[in-house]
Amino acid sequence: MRDSKALPGLIRRRYREGASIATVAKELGVSKTTVQRHVPVQERRNAAAAALQRHRSRAKEPYEKALRAQVVRLYRSGMPQQRVAATLGISVEAVVARLEPGQRRSKQEAARLSVEQQGELLPQDEIVARYVQGATMTELGKLYGVHPTTIRRRIPEDLIRGRTPGPRPRSRRVLVEEEVRRRYTAGKSAYALAREFGVSVHTIRARIPAADWRGRPAGEASASPPRSAQPRPGGVRMVLALSDEEILARYRAGQSATAIGRAVGVDCRTILRRIPKHERRSHLQAQRLNRPAPDVGAETIRALRARGLTWEAIAAEVGLSVKTVRARA
Repeated sequence: MRDSKALPGLIRRRYREGASIATVAKELGVSKTTVQRHVPVQERRNAAAAALQRHRSRAKEPYEKALRAQVVRLYRSGMPQQRVAATLGISVEAVVARLEPGQRRSKQEAARLSVEQQGELLPQDEIVARYVQGATMTELGKLYGVHPTTIRRRIPEDLIRGRTPGPRPRSRRVLVEEEVRRRYTAGKSAYALAREFGVSVHTIRARIPAADWRGRPAGEASASPPRSAQPRPGGVRMVLALSDEEILARYRAGQSATAIGRAVGVDCRTILRRIPKHERRSHLQAQRLNRPAPDVGAETIRALRARGLTWEAIAAEVGLSVKTVRARA
């Protein structure tokens, strides 16, 4: 049996040597609370220092030594950190923690190694054959999921095609003015022709004579007055199943605009437009009308509370919120 008087000194000595609280408790056969009670507050490690100490203690275990050796071996072979983590079944952070700062590759070196490894998996003969048949580097890059520059490195210099002199074609179809005029005269719209030929509407407009143009003449759009946002007086109104007098009577009786609109089959805003502004209810009035609070007094709430019900159960029974029930009690 261990002397209880020597236990505090033994705990402090093992903790100062670097052992964690859990390790000291396990070695001496006491609880972690007992260890914490005998360690001075000013000597206790913070969370970061404790995590570092646990990591150092774990590094001496045989399993940790073998795992660290595997991580270093796979990483030095050229594997990226993600692939090492997937191979060993650990996280990327665990891989980084087991690599010394001098063993980690820089970003430039990692990018270069990734490009080289990715390039080794590309079928160079197939890429060259497709390029000779007429495929572009951009198309091959999209096909193999790499950058066109990566495709460029796999093609010999004597097979590289030069750029075709002159402007590059902007559309797959040749824009023939006679065909544009003929199809426009037959009834095709300028927007449809622009989409079909891959050009803008202004390009199609330039091919159409002014006498044949069905649109608004140039300059008329800017001279026309702006449209008013308000509906014009005397405009066409939607015919509803209820007259304006019946809608106003229902609204005055306490029915909401949403309920009236649901009965008629229209939106509540359509109903509100049939009601004069001076008779429309405010948001607070509508809220009180649509969701009336139950007439539950303090005596009722206290009686339910005396029966042993919780605030949540009382609120569910009387139809109020917990906050309202507490306030009324």
